Amino acid sequence: MTHSIPPALHPTDAPATTLRVVPARYPLRIAGTVFSLFIFAGIAESVALNSRWEWSVFANYFFNPVILEGLGRTLLLTLLGTLFSVIVGTGLALARLSSSTLLSTLSWLYIWLFRSLPLILVLIILYNFSYLYDTLALGIPFTAVEFFRYPTIDVLSPFSVAVLGLTLVQSAYTAEIIRGGILGVDAGQFEAAAALGLPGYRRTWRIILPQALRSILPTGFNEIISLAKGTSVVYVLALPELFYTVQVIYNRTQQVIPLLMVATVWYLVITSVLSVLQYFVERYVARGAVREIPAHPLQRLFRHLTTLIFRGKYHV
Repeated sequence: MTHSIPPALHPTDAPATTLRVVPARYPLRIAGTVFSLFIFAGIAESVALNSRWEWSVFANYFFNPVILEGLGRTLLLTLLGTLFSVIVGTGLALARLSSSTLLSTLSWLYIWLFRSLPLILVLIILYNFSYLYDTLALGIPFTAVEFFRYPTIDVLSPFSVAVLGLTLVQSAYTAEIIRGGILGVDAGQFEAAAALGLPGYRRTWRIILPQALRSILPTGFNEIISLAKGTSVVYVLALPELFYTVQVIYNRTQQVIPLLMVATVWYLVITSVLSVLQYFVERYVARGAVREIPAHPLQRLFRHLTTLIFRGKYHV
């Protein structure tokens, strides 16, 4: 019986188990990360140790009841402005896309007008509306029939002027955002919905708008955040929202910087909460549209730092 002798292994034919996988190195990225950390550390040290920031004053006023009352009014203005502008803006967008020449023209004129006017100008005009008209009445034109009549100054209080002004201006931008989202839906979806024999309103509300939401949400939330910051403009009405309240306090105490930091941090809190809400709403709407829902930038940053520290790897 003969036995075959296997050929000698070539020196380069090492078993696969002895090979060590070396992770890719990105020295420039690591250097950039370290440099950024040094910059942030320097800024944090400067802000924390400079006594002129007066952080003790900041701490005393941050949860002050007057500040919190102004914050609540800011949140209420943001909520009402968002709600009414979405309702009005949706109607304007649908009218703008309507086959009716009258509706399309009227909505275009509205959008053109209120996108052209600064918010502060609209607020001041509305606040002085009682100078033009002493009373506001609803009735049948050119007749003596009236359903109600009220003094203008009683109807247009500073708070109602603020809500009305924010709604008028914001709805013009919201209408264009919604219109852009609808136009972004594939034309085949319109044809398929029409082929099903659905009425026009059902095609719009059940098929078109849900798909348009994916492109509407990012820009829409951006406008909500801008609206939350834009509520500070209503200080011209002497309405005590967050920024006006801070102004009143630092004009009395002359502690300008710490009071401005109070407003700064509260605005950061508001926008951060809205950003987190945007992230989860976008994830919910994206279900079924993408195979893998993208991670939040902060999640990616945490994963990268963890990988860099504990595994010696850094991926993008």
